[in-house]
Amino acid sequence: MEIDVVLPCLNEAAALPWVLSRMPNGFRPIVADNGSTDDSAAIAAAHGARVLHVPQRGFGAACHAGLLAASSDIVCVMDADASFDPGDLPLVADPVITSAADLMLGRRTLPGKGAKGTWPLHARIGNRVLAAELRRRVGVPVRDLGPMRAARREALLALPMYDRRFGYPLEMVVRAAEAGWRIAETAVPYYPREGKSKVTGTLGGTVRAVRDMRRVLASIAMPTPAQAGASAPAPAPAAMPAPAAMPAPAAMPAPAAAEAPFAMEAHFAAQAPFATQASS
Repeated sequence: MEIDVVLPCLNEAAALPWVLSRMPNGFRPIVADNGSTDDSAAIAAAHGARVLHVPQRGFGAACHAGLLAASSDIVCVMDADASFDPGDLPLVADPVITSAADLMLGRRTLPGKGAKGTWPLHARIGNRVLAAELRRRVGVPVRDLGPMRAARREALLALPMYDRRFGYPLEMVVRAAEAGWRIAETAVPYYPREGKSKVTGTLGGTVRAVRDMRRVLASIAMPTPAQAGASAPAPAPAAMPAPAAMPAPAAMPAPAAAEAPFAMEAHFAAQAPFATQASS
């Protein structure tokens, strides 16, 4: 079986030789070049990769263009910056091949001591908060939104994914969860990347990523009345009527305004974790 590997790319000339030389047999790299101004495209072609020029800017645009261009039943996606070893791709692909999972994510682990600089603290905290929010909102049992992942191509294309920026990886997980997919994760080593990150490496990139992800979280579908009814507890038995001679006084209706403070509290509680990310 051959598996296409989508590698979204923006100025990764320094990383591509190592990344492409580590591609396992049966895994075909598709470098989705998103407007690189260095020699990324030429280097990718020289190392045998299929190069796809994606004029629409955005991480999600590059990923989705690569997904559309792929032809294999199962596809993988991973960063092209040498932060992952392509030799670990079978860790995420094999569970999908055997139908043990519908979407398999690589949970990033830092190999050895002295690797803390690989993944900045503010990025790790933001990732944990985001994973916790996913567990709370859609019940996805993950601890990391790992960029290395695998799924079946046709099923991915059937998901209603619209973000073409930094929110694309999150939206993939959210839409898969809403569709009832079996989502799992496995540990993969995470290494120091070549060059500066387009997301966590700059304040502007971090702010844009947080904004895009908040937009995706805000789009999570609320349960339908039928779904809510299916999970609602059984109604309490009706109270025994009071004796006719002594009717129970009617309860005074609560003022409508009493509910407002709680709605405001819920709103700000839901937003608070992401304010932390934005300020990091």
